[in-house]
Amino acid sequence: MTQEYSQDGKRLGIVVAGSLSQGIEVKLDSQVSIEDMAVGRYVSIEGKKKRFYGLITDVRLGAIDPRFSSNPPDMSDPFIAEVIIGTSAFGTIKVLPRLIWDITSNAMQRTKTVPQPFQIVSEATQRDIDLIFGPEDEKRLVIGNPLDMEAKLCLDLELFATLSNGVFGKSGTGKTFFTHHLLNGLIQKSKAVSLVFDMHSEYGWSWRPQGSHQEFKALKQLFPSKVAVFALDEENYRRRGLSPDFIVRIGYDQIEPADLEILRETLNLNDLQVDAIYRIKHRLNKKWLTEFLSQGDQGNIGTLANQWRENESNLEAVYRRLTKLRNLPFVVPEATEDSVTQILHRLEAGISVVLEFGRYRDFTSYILVANLLTRRIYDKYREKTEGAKGDSERPRPLVITLEEAHKFLSPELARQTIFGTIAREMRKYNVTLLVVDQRPSGIDPEVLSQLGTRVAFRLDDVADIDAVLSGSEDKSELKTVLSRLETRQQTLVFGHSVPMAVVVEVEPYGSPDYYRKFGFRDAAEIGKQVTKDIEELF
Repeated sequence: MTQEYSQDGKRLGIVVAGSLSQGIEVKLDSQVSIEDMAVGRYVSIEGKKKRFYGLITDVRLGAIDPRFSSNPPDMSDPFIAEVIIGTSAFGTIKVLPRLIWDITSNAMQRTKTVPQPFQIVSEATQRDIDLIFGPEDEKRLVIGNPLDMEAKLCLDLELFATLSNGVFGKSGTGKTFFTHHLLNGLIQKSKAVSLVFDMHSEYGWSWRPQGSHQEFKALKQLFPSKVAVFALDEENYRRRGLSPDFIVRIGYDQIEPADLEILRETLNLNDLQVDAIYRIKHRLNKKWLTEFLSQGDQGNIGTLANQWRENESNLEAVYRRLTKLRNLPFVVPEATEDSVTQILHRLEAGISVVLEFGRYRDFTSYILVANLLTRRIYDKYREKTEGAKGDSERPRPLVITLEEAHKFLSPELARQTIFGTIAREMRKYNVTLLVVDQRPSGIDPEVLSQLGTRVAFRLDDVADIDAVLSGSEDKSELKTVLSRLETRQQTLVFGHSVPMAVVVEVEPYGSPDYYRKFGFRDAAEIGKQVTKDIEELF
């Protein structure tokens, strides 16, 4: 089935110069106000055989006579102003063309050429947006409107789930809203199951943004049968009148030296002490942590040091630092139920899991639990994938949502944590990451390069802007676009799941209409439906 090709957008101007690498220069028509042109806006260019689609990356003023800049005319006369503006003085826009609709073959292609001079440039329309991004369907999610357009723009969730992705932006820009929206879409359209490490208790039942009086519905309210909440802090969750699906406890025997190595800062471990921990594990095997702490409690560290030919003061320091784990109420000598097994049962059944940290939102708790659980879940996914005899036996695609991602994916830690492994392996075992962060410059460049789709809200730091755009073919142009975003609810989306970069005014979150789109009905609506059903029945 071919898409209809026609031009019905408002005319803006004509092509006057440009190149494929530097962009196309467009002279605006006299009746078009340059003040209405915005960086990041979509336009189309009507060629002889092709239609070009691109993004405005710059807005400029021009004049036929350069003397106008040093000796401007008297614009107080309306007649003189009307004659000069649009003829002697005019506006221009720079357009970066990235896609071509070939009229002959009815196919979309990457741009490899430029339009002929004096071709008409127009506003993009809903038909153009559908042609480029596709209409909403079982695999595409509406994420908002293109800049200065009422058209609905979609992201391909099927492609999104095939690679790791990132949502970046400074605090208060809307990245948490957008992450909620993406997870809602993945769950509703069954494109992947999600495991969300919810550091700030924002993804389970409900959440209230900082500084807001409005409470928003989260995943469990919208999808009660498709989401399970695992709580690290049972008391905090029940205080809100809620019952978690499972209480998470971490046994000493589940903790590995690698889980402690990435905590070297918070546990104040040096290299010698980290090396000693690995040797302790080798000597004491599975129950190593329980046995070592017990020996330390009994004052036997000196005896162990003599037996193992270890430095006694170093071993004493290791003992003192590891006793800090006892300050974490969810770490117990022996867990009665295996949290990983419980999570895997849900994921295999197509149920997404939100792990709420409650009061335990310090980085020691967050890093320990997230790394430990993910490492074991990933091992199970790898075993199942390698043992699968066909695609039907492969595990469901799993998207792991990770806030404060730079804490796990810094250049120093990216090769030590399981999250760095997942990001680099390009969905080898059906597991990908959705990293959410304010500081993309703190993430290892190699990991950033593996992110398929990047969603960038407003970033002020130059290093963060450079990091989020690293590897992009249009980095210099997109840098201008990104720096001009509004402080809230505008984002630049580019990468694997969108055909070309686009500035999006994001889908409003939290209205009754929004909730209804995801199948949520409140008690009043359910009551009305029950009454209607009874009336129809009798």
